[in-house]
Amino acid sequence: MRKTLIAVVLAGYSAFTWASFDVVALGTQGGLSGDNLTSYLIRTEGDARYIALDAGSTLPGIAKGIEKGSFPDVTPEKAAPLTPQGYIFREQINAYFISHPHLDHVAGLILGSPDDKKKTIYTLADSANTLHNHYFNWKSWPNFSDAGNGERLGTYRINSPRVGQTFTLGVTPMRGVIYPLSHNGTASSMLLISARGESFAYFGDTGADAVERSKNLDAIWRVLGPLIQQKALKGMIIETSYDDAQPDNKLLGHLTPKLLLSELTQLEKYSGGAGSLKDLPIVISHIKPTLVAGKDPQALIQQQLSAGNSLGVKFMFMQQGDKAVF
Repeated sequence: MRKTLIAVVLAGYSAFTWASFDVVALGTQGGLSGDNLTSYLIRTEGDARYIALDAGSTLPGIAKGIEKGSFPDVTPEKAAPLTPQGYIFREQINAYFISHPHLDHVAGLILGSPDDKKKTIYTLADSANTLHNHYFNWKSWPNFSDAGNGERLGTYRINSPRVGQTFTLGVTPMRGVIYPLSHNGTASSMLLISARGESFAYFGDTGADAVERSKNLDAIWRVLGPLIQQKALKGMIIETSYDDAQPDNKLLGHLTPKLLLSELTQLEKYSGGAGSLKDLPIVISHIKPTLVAGKDPQALIQQQLSAGNSLGVKFMFMQQGDKAVF
């Protein structure tokens, strides 16, 4: 069995003296393939329990992660009477964070719900209403939540912490704070995860402030800037859905390499100025696949980010099933 491990080399980030977070990519794309939609698992080292960051694809991503050796602590003997895939899904995913309720971020949660166990879902109040009214409503799907229409099966307790409020993520050692994002009229969000004095930022879908006519990203950069100055931010996951050829009026609340680099330039200003983002690990997520023959969206986005990366950040492109240590 081939084991894939993306090791984060933090040569310029000398304050990172030990790894704080394990991340497994269950899904990395932003559409077309139902088996590879946005979802990541995160946990602190030494703890077996994960928080799922979105849930576009869960079980297919877990299967790919097992194939790649990204869950070395789960053996058939340990998982019994479940399969290793079932054990990770039911027992090791302790809670969910849903950044927003678009289908490519919740499909795995919905489809897996009949075989899941009682867990908490953390999400914005607007997203909670969508889950109750449009998914768990006995029309789209049985109501596996704790509120809403018809019989409430109660598998999921949907919790909507106030924006900016610190809360415990399930029964893990991690704590979270939710911040709003602008996504073409949809309420999306970022989760800032913290444990043992270290932090990690997970962004749901977002457009650039200039395109969205918003200040949400600017507000987040002001929060992350001091963490970078303190060498406390271990990394982030943020989307770049399209290459730079995508016109603004067809972005639908997403980023391109040019727009992301412009936003990161703003972050640099709040992080201590020139050079302050050097070697900061940034995982690029939610790349949109294409049906155009001969076009490789990831290769193109990777090239455009590299060409414009005067900030010196460490862009990472995790594939489904990959594990990274931050």
